[in-house]
Amino acid sequence: MSELKRTWVSTGIILALTCVAVPDLSAQDLSIAARLSQQIVRIFSTDTYTPPRFGPARWLPGGEAYTLLEASATPSVGTDIVRYEAVSGQRAVLVPASRLTPTGATTGLAIDDYVWSSDGRRLLIFTNTRKVWRDNTRGDYWVLDLADGGRLRQLGGDAPEASLLFAKFSPDATRVAYVRANDLYVERLDDGQITRLTRDGSTTTINGTSDWVYEEELGVRDAFRWSPDSRALAYWQFDSTGVEAFTLINTTDTQYPALTRIPYPKAGTTNSAVRIGVVAATGGATTWMQIPGDPREHYLARLSWIDAGALAIQQLTRLQNRLDVIRADARTGDTRRILRDESSTWVDVDDDLRWIEDGRAFLWVSERDGWRHVYRVSRDGGTPRLLTRFDADILALAGVDEGRGWLYVTASPDNATQASLHRARLDGTGTPERVTPADAPGTHAYVVAPGGRLAFHTHSRIDTPPSTDIVELPSHRSLRALTDTAALVERLAPLVASPTEFFTVDIGGGVSLDAWMLKPPAFDPTRRYPVIVYVYGEPAGQTVVDRWMGARHLFHRALAEAGYLVVSFDNRGTPAPKGAAWRKVIYGTVGDLSAKEQAAAVRALAASRPYVDLARVGVWGWSGGGSNTLNTMFRFPEVFHVGVSVAPVPDQRLYDTIYQERYMGTPQGNPEGYRLGSPIHVAEGLRGRLLLIHGSGDDNVHYQGTERLVNRLVELGKPFDLMVYPNRSHAINEGTGTSAHVHGRIARHFVEHLPLGGR
Repeated sequence: MSELKRTWVSTGIILALTCVAVPDLSAQDLSIAARLSQQIVRIFSTDTYTPPRFGPARWLPGGEAYTLLEASATPSVGTDIVRYEAVSGQRAVLVPASRLTPTGATTGLAIDDYVWSSDGRRLLIFTNTRKVWRDNTRGDYWVLDLADGGRLRQLGGDAPEASLLFAKFSPDATRVAYVRANDLYVERLDDGQITRLTRDGSTTTINGTSDWVYEEELGVRDAFRWSPDSRALAYWQFDSTGVEAFTLINTTDTQYPALTRIPYPKAGTTNSAVRIGVVAATGGATTWMQIPGDPREHYLARLSWIDAGALAIQQLTRLQNRLDVIRADARTGDTRRILRDESSTWVDVDDDLRWIEDGRAFLWVSERDGWRHVYRVSRDGGTPRLLTRFDADILALAGVDEGRGWLYVTASPDNATQASLHRARLDGTGTPERVTPADAPGTHAYVVAPGGRLAFHTHSRIDTPPSTDIVELPSHRSLRALTDTAALVERLAPLVASPTEFFTVDIGGGVSLDAWMLKPPAFDPTRRYPVIVYVYGEPAGQTVVDRWMGARHLFHRALAEAGYLVVSFDNRGTPAPKGAAWRKVIYGTVGDLSAKEQAAAVRALAASRPYVDLARVGVWGWSGGGSNTLNTMFRFPEVFHVGVSVAPVPDQRLYDTIYQERYMGTPQGNPEGYRLGSPIHVAEGLRGRLLLIHGSGDDNVHYQGTERLVNRLVELGKPFDLMVYPNRSHAINEGTGTSAHVHGRIARHFVEHLPLGGR
C-alpha cells in the first residue's frame, strides 16, 4: 500500500473515531481516540507487526532434507525451489525460476503451492488461483519433468483458465488426477492423454469435490483419493437435489443486482445424498460402496485406502452421536464395520487416522473413556488398545516413528492454554512423556519428518511472535533457526512491556474458567477501570490460549492502551483440553450456559479485583462470539452495558445442519433448546448500547439472521446501531481498508459509550 493511500485510510478511521456527536468526550479522550485509530491502521493496514514466514516447506523422502520457495537471485524473474540439508543447512537451488517459466513468458510461474512426485522426478505446481468460498482451491496446474530435459507443461488440455481443482500425482507418478466442472479426470504425463472418469457432473451432481456444508463443517474439499497401486480412484459424489438454495444478492458490482444461489441446508432441512465410489484410472463404470443407512441422514466424513483392494470410510449419523469406521471392498463394494464410537452428545470425526504395521492396524483418536486418547485398532476390528495412558487430552497426532516404536502427540496435561509435544509407546506400555522442554511454556507445533527423527518446530506465546527451527527428536535439541524474529520483537517491545496476565476465575459450583487480562498503561489498582470482555464461547474455538494471536490480540492491546481492561474467559463448552465432560456439557443448549458463565466470570472478577468497574462493562465477539455477545447483553443487561456483535447467529435454526445439529440436535427434536439458545427470543432484555456488524455477502452466517434481529428490535422499540459491509464474507476482510475499518468501528463504539480510563 502506498504511503498516500495509508494516510487516506488512517485519516478516514481517525475521523470515524473522533468526529462523533458525543458532547461529553473530552479533548483528552479525543486525543486517545486518535492514537487508537492510528494504531488500528498500523495493525490491520501495514506489515508493521507481521511475523516472518517460513514455507511452504516440504520434507523430502528420508526426512533429511526439505525444499522451500525463495525469490530468485535474479530480480523480477520469479521463484526458485531450493533444497536444504536439514542438519547442516547446506543450500542448493533445485529448480531455478528459469525452469518454471512457460514458453513465451518473461517470468516464472507465481507458485501458490507445489508437491513432489513420489520418485522426486516431477513437480506439480498450483498457480493462478481463485477462491472457492474460504480457500484458493481452483486454478491452473503445471508439471515440470526434471528427468525429461526439464519439460514444463500445463495440465487440463482445453480447460478454461483457472478451472482445475485438487490435482494430485498418482503414487507411481505417471498420471495426475483433478476435478473440472464437478467431474473427475485423469491425465497421463508421458503423452498428455486425458480420460474423463465421470460424466454426470452438474450444479446438483458433484464428483470429486464437495458441497458447501461438507466443506465448511467437515473440511471435505478435496474429495477423491488415488489407490496405492495407481490403478483406481475412490471419490465422493454429492447429489444436492432437494437442498434448498440460499441466495446472496450483490447490489454493488453491477448496475443491476447479481444473484448467487448456494445449496445450503439449514438446521432441520434436507441434506445432500452422498455416496462413495471407485473407478478405474483408465475409465469405465463406477463401483459404488454399499454403505448402510439413508445417504441424506448420514455423513461420509473421511475416506482413505487401506491397501489396493480396500477402503476405510468414516460414517456419522445425522445427529453425529455415532461414528462407524467401515471397511469397503473396492472391487465389489461390499462393506463391514470395523469400529464404532458412540456418545450421548456427539462424536468428533478423526482427522488423525493413520495406518501402521503395513496396513494391519490404524491409530484412532477417541473420547470413549472421557479423554481424547489415541488407540491402536486392528484392521479386522476387535477391542481398541489404549496408547496414551494419562488423564489428559491429546490435541493432535504429530507423528509416528514406527522404527523406534514411538507415537508423537501434542497435549497439555497441566495447562489448557498451552500445547507441547509428548511421546507414547506404540505397544501401549508406560505413560506418555513430555518431549518439549519443561521450561518452555506457550504453544509448540510440529511437522515431523518422515522417519520421525527431525521436525519443524514453531513456538509462540500470546506476547511472543512465532519462531521456527529444526529440532532433533526425541532430544528436542535445536539444530537450526529457520526464522529471525529479532526485529519484530524489538518493534513489539513497547507494546508488550506489560505482559498479558493469565489466571483462573472461580465462578462457583466447583467450576473455574481460564482467563487472560490486559491492563492500561500506568495502571493504578486503587482506581476502577472499564472492562471489555472478548467472547467466543462455542465448541469451535478457544480464546484463552497462550499462543500468538496476531492482529486480534494487538487490537485488544490497543484498546487497553486507550484505557480499558480487556479480558477473555473460556466457559465450559469450548474445546479446551479438559476432558469430554467439560466440552460437552453444553449439548442441546448452546448459548445458554455460555452466557451464564460469562456473566458469572465478570461478577467473580469484580469480587476479587476491586479495580474492575461493574458499572462500565462491555463485550464483543465475532460469529459464535457475536451470538454470545447478544445472549449476554439480552440475558444479563445488569452486567453487560455496551456490546458489539459481529456476524452473529441470532436464530440457530438459520445456521447449517452439520454444525448446529452436532451440538443441538435438530429443531424438530429439540425445539426448546433452539428457542433457549437463540438470542432473538430474549431480545426484549436489551438495555445497553448495541452495535450489530455484518457482511451482506456472508455465505456462512447469513445476513438474514441479523435482518430478522433488526426487525425484532424495531418491533420492541429498542435503540441499536447497525453497520453493514456490502458483499463482504464472514471474515469481512475483502477490499482495501476493510479490516481496519471494521475494528475502527468497534473501537469507536466503545469510545462513544464506555467511558475511558480509571476513576
